[in-house]
Formats: sequence, C-alpha cells, structure tokens
Amino acid sequence: MIEIRNCSKAFGEIHAIDHVLMEIGERQIFGLVGTNGAGKSTLLRMAAGVIKPDEGEILVDQEPVYENEKIKQQIFYISDGGYFPQGYTAADLKDFYREYYPDFMTDRYSKLMGQFHLDEKRRISSYSKGMKKQLLVIMGISAGTKYLLCDETFDGLDPVMRQAVKSLFVSEIMNRDFTPVIASHNMRELEDVCDHVGLLHKGGILLSRELEDMKFHIHKIQCVLPDQTKEETLLKELDVLKKEHQGSLLIFTARGTREEILQKVQTQNPIFCEVIPLTLEEIFISETEVAGYEVKNIFW
Repeated sequence: MIEIRNCSKAFGEIHAIDHVLMEIGERQIFGLVGTNGAGKSTLLRMAAGVIKPDEGEILVDQEPVYENEKIKQQIFYISDGGYFPQGYTAADLKDFYREYYPDFMTDRYSKLMGQFHLDEKRRISSYSKGMKKQLLVIMGISAGTKYLLCDETFDGLDPVMRQAVKSLFVSEIMNRDFTPVIASHNMRELEDVCDHVGLLHKGGILLSRELEDMKFHIHKIQCVLPDQTKEETLLKELDVLKKEHQGSLLIFTARGTREEILQKVQTQNPIFCEVIPLTLEEIFISETEVAGYEVKNIFW
C-alpha cells in the first residue's frame, strides 16, 4: 500500500501539492486524474521517492520511500517525458535496468518486445513517441516491481496500443502482486480500466473513490411527470446533485442506488422514465459542482 500522509510540496511560490491525504491499495489500478499543473507529476515523483515532501510523509508498504533503496527497488516510475541515455538501444536500456532491479524478468522483456513488434537493437532515439511509451511500459512490467507509477503513459499511444497496455496491466494484476498508478488529464482514458480514481485539482484531492461504488450510488434519470407539484415532491425526496429541463422532460442526477431512485420516481406516476448511463467525467462534474468547484471549466 502507498500511504500519502498530509503531504505538501512547493517550488518557490508555486504550491504544487497542498496537504494531500490519500491511500493507494494493493492489486488495483488507481487512476489519478487532473489537468496540466494540477500536481499529478509532483505527487508521483514524491511517491517514487524522487523528491521529498516539504511536509508530511509517504510510506510504501509501511516504510518511508525517500532515500530508501530497498523500497525503491519495488517501484518503477515512468515520467511524462521519459529519459533515455544518448545512443542507447532497447537492449542497452534492458541491461541498465537489470543492474538496479533484482527481479527483472528478461524472458518477459523478450516476449513483450516481440508482441509489441519493437526492435531491441534499434537506437531508441529513432523510435516514435508512441514506441518510446511502449518501450517504457515493457521495461516497467519486466522490472518485476510491485508498483508501477505512470505519468501520462497513454499520451502518444494509438487506440490499439492503448487497449493493449490496459489489457497488459489487468493481466499482470491477475498473475502477481502488482499495482499500477496511472496519472492522466483525460478521464475517458481511465474509465474502462481503473478500479479507484482520485481527482487532483490545484494541488489538493477533491475526491478519491472506488469507481464501481461511485457508479452504484449516483444515477442520471430523465422523466416526464404529470404536473409541477409531483416534480417538486419528487425532487424533495431525492438527494439531487443537478437538474435541468428540456421542455416537459426533467433530467436530473441524484445520489442513491438505481432501485431507490426509480422507486421514488414511480410513486409520482411518471408518463415516461428511463435511466441514462453516466460517464466518469459526468460523475466527477456532478460531485464536485456540489462542493463548489466549476469542473466544467477545468476539463473543457
């Protein structure tokens, strides 16, 4: 488990991370969502032990990560930009990581390089952006670490490769003790793969919830009710986060299970009623607007 205990980090007058309190459980895919400048990269670098928090501490498996070589050998960090020594081939990079990570899986590396159709004898500088991203994911998987921290890993990957990487993460979790943390500014990239999602904004965590729990306890309904009185009665009985009208059609988002909400709607004898699937983005917008944040202005 990764425990982020009331951490803050500033660079001069810029407060990148502001008293973040969060836990990342084991053998789950954790999505860290936030716009550029929200503090995602800084938080991942602290979790990897690259930089030290100004306040608070980060524990990995109950041990401080900063300047802890033993713990760092269980963490592979993929930065947004990536760094490759000049003139290195993929084979050279493999040899480099084998020296540091004692559980590096050479056979796994060779198999993945073949599956992703990457030439290990080719200089990395000649790879495309997407190929470099693929190579770093292969190195991260092959390193045999317990934790893989990915900063905008899907950026630059085409849809086929993006899905292949997601499937790879799921396969690793099923077969060994493995926890990937994926930071992204795009919620849609994470929706179909993450178990738990945290929303980072202006250096602080707005929400950190299990994705299935979020989807189970919030729903979007559209219905037509016989009259205004029934609508007012219904809205009073529900925990409504957001509502709007399109002519006679009432569209609202409310907290509660699907059965609870529909049961209350049915008591008002609706002329028409249906549940509309919510995207992860819509869930976050509904939740955070209640907290006073204009998330629409953040993500669009």
